[in-house]
Amino acid sequence: MIFWRVKPLNQILETAEKKALKRQLGPIQLTLLGIGAVIGTGIFVLTAEAAQKAGPSMMIAFVIAAVVCGLAALAYAELASMLPVSGSAYTYTYGVMGELIAWVVGWALVLEYAIGATAVTVGWSKYMNGLLNNDLFGLVAPGSLALPDWLQTGYFSGGGFNLLAFLIGLAVTWLLVIGTSKSARVNAVLVGIKIVALSAFILLAIPAVTNANLHPFMPGGWGNPIGSNGVGVLGAAASIFFAYVGFDAVSTAAEETKNPNRNIPIGLLGALLVCTVFYLLVGYGAAGSIGAQPLFGADGLPLDPGTPAMTAACVGSDALVCSGEPLAHVMRMLGHPVIGNLIGLAAVIALPSVILMMMFGQTRIFFTMSRDGLLPDAFSAVHPRFFTPHVITYVTGIVVSICGALFPVGKLADTSNAGTLLAFAMVAIGVMILRRQQPERPRPFRTPLVWIVCPLAVIGCCVLFVNLSAIAKGVFVGWAVIGLILYRLYGYRRSQLAPPSN
Repeated sequence: MIFWRVKPLNQILETAEKKALKRQLGPIQLTLLGIGAVIGTGIFVLTAEAAQKAGPSMMIAFVIAAVVCGLAALAYAELASMLPVSGSAYTYTYGVMGELIAWVVGWALVLEYAIGATAVTVGWSKYMNGLLNNDLFGLVAPGSLALPDWLQTGYFSGGGFNLLAFLIGLAVTWLLVIGTSKSARVNAVLVGIKIVALSAFILLAIPAVTNANLHPFMPGGWGNPIGSNGVGVLGAAASIFFAYVGFDAVSTAAEETKNPNRNIPIGLLGALLVCTVFYLLVGYGAAGSIGAQPLFGADGLPLDPGTPAMTAACVGSDALVCSGEPLAHVMRMLGHPVIGNLIGLAAVIALPSVILMMMFGQTRIFFTMSRDGLLPDAFSAVHPRFFTPHVITYVTGIVVSICGALFPVGKLADTSNAGTLLAFAMVAIGVMILRRQQPERPRPFRTPLVWIVCPLAVIGCCVLFVNLSAIAKGVFVGWAVIGLILYRLYGYRRSQLAPPSN
């Protein structure tokens, strides 16, 4: 039986009260945390990858990804207001569909958060290396501060060891350990920097838009709703879905939120709305000002980003799709090199807020799984001074830093999306099940048109999942198998819901 060891919602709340985190976040901080998690590598770096898959129609891909995320956010808001505790989709699934599916979802969320944070460390290093390879606003000779090539990219990207990605991962780990409220204040400053940078980009890029740069608008076509080769609008939407998933981190902060029944929905939906507007304007400005046409292979299809063929095709090219720092690249191509460097600097300063929120979400998921007995007790240890889950934060930070030093950003983002899409679909299904099983339970926030919104969220997640790269889907399956083995060997026996004889 699949739906077994279901943990009653009241018991989930009682468990959280026994080993709880301090409530210290308000609605503005939550919304800023969401914006901080969403506006990051997805728009600063993956714009180039989206353009390579869909051309100017990447704007449609941004809309598709936003709609699917919006539908899922409405479901998240209902469950988060009912269960204002750490754990996000894992906790919600535990209270509705039982321990086995909850474990699968929690294990999949590792791909969302840990691998997502890794992708952002790589994206940050691209902008930082871009600044070091230039003249730093005329202060030094061009390239005089540049790192050796083998330290600029990871081993699986054709380099050696991405030193800057490794170091930023360690720095964010330290910041998370010293405290949630401190992290939130730093995040608010970083969000402001990102908003200013993107606003400057929009103001300069949109006036330079010409219709010629938007044609052909859809060079890769739509893609296939039941699975494609990762190109076209749907392939781009599947990749850049990563750009929005940070809103899920807001729900993981429920246990540390003041008046969560009101503030969690505000944080979720507010962050998603603000970020969607920025993404559409930035995508339009980038594609329309300098063009966003993909590079094609001998088969007439857009080349797969991150492959040797794509790398070879980009040698000596100024195309947007070839840039590791696309927004700064657009400004330089438009004759604004100083602004381009400033946007690069803003990305360097502000992208760590996304790493922070991704790692924040990861540590809170493992904290909750440990509290439920599915992982060792050490993972739910709380620091006596900073009141943060420091042990799992250190573990997560080390893994993120090492992976960021070795792997390419695009493949990491796709892999992150695989776990996210499963979690989002499970949340939407959980809302529908609870509406049937416990219709009388108080719901401070109710998903509107639930029997339309939630099925559409599930369908949207499935369509995007099948349009992920074959590598991402393969990694997801392998990761799920490893997780099931670990659950059978440890979590199944040590769970709080396990019979005493076990």
